[in-house]
Amino acid sequence: MSESENKRLLDHIDYPEDLRKIPANQLEQVCAEVRQYIIDVLSENPGHLGASLGTVELTVALHYVFNTPEDRIVWDVGHQAYGHKILTGRRKQFNTLRTLNGISGFPNPKESEYDSFVAGHASNSISAALGMSVASALKKEDRQVIAVIGDGAMTGGLAYEGLNNASANPNNLLIILNDNDMAIDHSVGGLSQYLVDITTSQTYNKMRYDVYRGLKKIRLISEDNRGSILRFNNSLKALLTQQHNLFEGFSIRYFGPVDGHDVNYLVKVLNDIRNMRGPKLLHIKTRKGKGFKPAEESATEWHAPGKFNKETGKRIIPDDLNQPQLYQDVFGHTLVELAEQDERIVGITPAMPTGCSMTYLMKAFPNRAFDVGIAEGHAVTYSAGLAKEGLFPFCNVYSSFMQRAYDQIIHDVALQKLPMVLCLDRGGLVGEDGATHHGVFDLAYLRPVPELVISSPLNEHDLRNLMYTGYKTAEAPFVIRYPRGKGEKTDWRNPMEILPVGKGKKLREGTGLALLSLGSIGNEAVKAIEMVSAEGISVAHYDMIYLKPLDEELLHEVGKTYKKVITLENGVITGGLGSTVLEFMADHGYTPRVKRLGVPDAFIEHGTIPQLYKLCGMDAESIANCIRELVRG
Repeated sequence: MSESENKRLLDHIDYPEDLRKIPANQLEQVCAEVRQYIIDVLSENPGHLGASLGTVELTVALHYVFNTPEDRIVWDVGHQAYGHKILTGRRKQFNTLRTLNGISGFPNPKESEYDSFVAGHASNSISAALGMSVASALKKEDRQVIAVIGDGAMTGGLAYEGLNNASANPNNLLIILNDNDMAIDHSVGGLSQYLVDITTSQTYNKMRYDVYRGLKKIRLISEDNRGSILRFNNSLKALLTQQHNLFEGFSIRYFGPVDGHDVNYLVKVLNDIRNMRGPKLLHIKTRKGKGFKPAEESATEWHAPGKFNKETGKRIIPDDLNQPQLYQDVFGHTLVELAEQDERIVGITPAMPTGCSMTYLMKAFPNRAFDVGIAEGHAVTYSAGLAKEGLFPFCNVYSSFMQRAYDQIIHDVALQKLPMVLCLDRGGLVGEDGATHHGVFDLAYLRPVPELVISSPLNEHDLRNLMYTGYKTAEAPFVIRYPRGKGEKTDWRNPMEILPVGKGKKLREGTGLALLSLGSIGNEAVKAIEMVSAEGISVAHYDMIYLKPLDEELLHEVGKTYKKVITLENGVITGGLGSTVLEFMADHGYTPRVKRLGVPDAFIEHGTIPQLYKLCGMDAESIANCIRELVRG
């Protein structure tokens, strides 16, 4: 072992209590080692790189100052929490990140007591941490609670609901606003500009902090009189800067902005404010990808870069020549084609223009593409407003995030039967991001809503066709849900055609049983049917295309013809296609034996999509085995 390896401090840090034994003058070395370890592991085992590199100093400072896990850190989205995992008992397992049976890419209380709250969707940290802080006060527990939220997540409405409530009950909540001018894509909207403008008060904020410490030291200010302190702070600022601070308007004391990469100064500030009573906010400025030049220079590209060469900084990108196109890119290019035909067409996405490929429309028609920030409910209602005034919106939201806009879908879109297309990207199991990101509930939660058309394409050809159908039929809100990843064909740019609403397709004749699939998971069924056909088993395969309205003619044919039926969907079987078919058969007096395949009634862990398909019995081999058992049973 080399001398440098012998001296590596990180090897002796398993838990925060080990970190706290290290002299403060060695914390910069700890930060450098944590940062390098993240780079080393993620270069070979892909994950979310840029955000966690940007919060290394903050992570070290938090665990150095606070008594975790007794003190709670609530991370807002786990992209920034890899350093936290390394310092809280998972350093040796860090190379299993986001792999089946390995550690999660997001904080999860089931995984570690240091993970105080689930963190997969943005903007929930302030509300959760506030509840925990109030609970501690009511229970008379001496506990600190810290919410770490990024500027991107601060665009979400839930964050402001938490801020608004923060002064309503006794609590000692500390909010740390990690301001790096980035969510995944660049932050947008008025708050983003506000966070730029607020840095102009840096001189005031430093002076106020120094004055506060001085007055407290000579006992002219008491923490027991929080209202007087806040009025003093606000009056001083108004006098000197003629500005009003948004956060102080919520009766939350504001400190900052400070350099989020100066670990020693962060430790000093955190020590100074940790015991202040009442809610407070520390505004830190950081840089995504800090310490790895390629990630610093291109934060969006290096948010989740895949494998890369840590020495040269080059991403290792597979040769995609003659490979199927990503579904998201088929959506993006097709949207541009449609927009070229009709100037009423507009695109809306909540902070995911790169992830859903809305960037193509932004480039082609910048005035007709809108990134509204991390605000899914607003994205849907904003789209409804556009539709009400005669435009035709394509609102693209990841399936798991659309859960947050359920009321808006019902009240603002369906109730008014507004013509628009809701595109649910990442429908179904999504792989390594795990339970917080699997888009498996959409079919079940949308099916009961009146006036919705709900569809799912078998391949990228049908994605184009359904986008065209939704636009051309234009009589009701039209939902299209499609998966993450690549399609099935290379010649995807087919002439678009209308797929009759509520009509499925018979893909294969068969006599033994009928298999009804919805969406791209039907391609696993195609493989399975090929397997069993070699054994003399004849299976009819129907691609339903639409969950709602149902193709009743097709289902009557199945009910009259087959005694055994399999349904297949890349979503929860409770309330989805399988439930729909069972209801239809019961309502019409058919009594086939129905076997439902899909996601069971459980939260599914992280792993590759093939691994998760197998885990849920949705891969081709599992489907083939189900066919064999049903035919021979």
